[in-house]
This record gives sequence, C-alpha cells and structure tokens, in this order.
Amino acid sequence: MPHADLKYSADLQIDAGLILLRIEECINTHDAGAGACKGGAYRAEVFHHTHLLVEISLLPKPHRNAEFTIALRDDLEQVIKSCLNQPCAFSLALSYSDAFYITNRFEP
Repeated sequence: MPHADLKYSADLQIDAGLILLRIEECINTHDAGAGACKGGAYRAEVFHHTHLLVEISLLPKPHRNAEFTIALRDDLEQVIKSCLNQPCAFSLALSYSDAFYITNRFEP
C-alpha cells in the first residue's frame, strides 16, 4: 500500500487531487501489484519560499531494487512536474518503510 503526501506553500496553485491520482497511476504502471496509493495534501499558510515537497513511501519488495526505484523516481518527477504551472522549489522523497511499519485496513 503506497502512500503519498504533498506539502506545499499556500502561494502555489496546484490541483492536489490530480497530482495524487497521477502518482498512483505512475506507481501502478511500474508495479501493477502496488494497489491503491493513499495520499494527502497539506497546504502551508506559513511558509518560506514557494515550494512543493512530495513524500512517497512504499513497502519493500524483492523486485523494488535500485534500478526499479531510480526509474520510478524519475518518472514520478516528470509526472508531478507536468501538473505544475508556476515556478517553485521542488523536492521528491521516495522511501521504503522499515520492518516495524504496519499497514492494513481497519474495519470497526
């Protein structure tokens, strides 16, 4: 279950829902078994410089090696930047959860 968070300055006009959708599509293009990518967008009213920080985490899998990760990172960068329409500082962090991370579905 991938997860994506967008953190951005309030002066950046973005369609956060579209970016999250494109991230999910990109991940699933690289790994059809990845499934739904949960995500959220956090607009910072107090900020220093116009920016977008994208943090994406995945579960480690044997096929998600360095080559896979570099290819995914590079495609994610292009996909996300294609959704932007104004200059900004851009950061993308692609990481893998550690052995103590839990992800599942809660059903009361």
